[in-house]
Amino acid sequence: MKKILSAVIGLAALSMAAPASAADLAARPYTKAPAMVIAAYDWSGFYIGINGGGGWSHKCWDRNSFTTGGNLVPVVQNPGGPEGCHDATGGTVGGQVGYRWQSAAWVFGVEAQGNWADFSASNTSLFFGAPTANRTKVEAFGLFTGQVGYSWNQFLLYIKGGAAVTSDKYHGFNSLTGVVFDSASETRWGGVVGIGGEYSFTRNLSIALEYDHLFMGDRDISLYSTTVPGALSRVDRIRQDVDIVTARLNYRFGGPVIAKY
Repeated sequence: MKKILSAVIGLAALSMAAPASAADLAARPYTKAPAMVIAAYDWSGFYIGINGGGGWSHKCWDRNSFTTGGNLVPVVQNPGGPEGCHDATGGTVGGQVGYRWQSAAWVFGVEAQGNWADFSASNTSLFFGAPTANRTKVEAFGLFTGQVGYSWNQFLLYIKGGAAVTSDKYHGFNSLTGVVFDSASETRWGGVVGIGGEYSFTRNLSIALEYDHLFMGDRDISLYSTTVPGALSRVDRIRQDVDIVTARLNYRFGGPVIAKY
């Protein structure tokens, strides 16, 4: 009986001591949650891409000098007169290659672009009158530019500027019969400014929409007879500006995605 009573008293004493022991334990330490990690896109690296769209070229045949007195020994008659303007429109497709480097949110780059084009139109000559008409065509163009942009992670807004070159053809023709009576071709250099917005939807692929304006100035173009080889037909001062809108798809090689805390 004494043993049973001693056991009961011992259990009671142990149960009373347990809460006190628990109260004496130190509180569980607080651990700060890790900082949030945000992935930041880096636009640095080489890229290559394709583009396509359309454009229009405002062409003015401003001053004409024509020849008389025979094709072998022409006599140039001056002054001539303006022959009128037209907007040569059409489609374009091409490609681009470039390199960009990023500093903070600013992005800098260089790019070369080459495009096939079919911007063409015609108008009746205001100087010679119907059925004499003039036709122009932009067959290709190239852009060699520098870029400055500002990025919001995967979106980039940029401006560009530099040199431009166009490949142009000119024809004089009879609007009733369609027969071409003189022609010329040239490679013309000028300047370009543009603006674009680009969005990277994967680590390496991005899409962009871009507008460019080409300042091509004016030049004296010698048109030669198509019936007598080498015979000068007339000289026209032709003025040209070009506007181009393209959608672009770029593939960027390498380049890390940087973690920001």
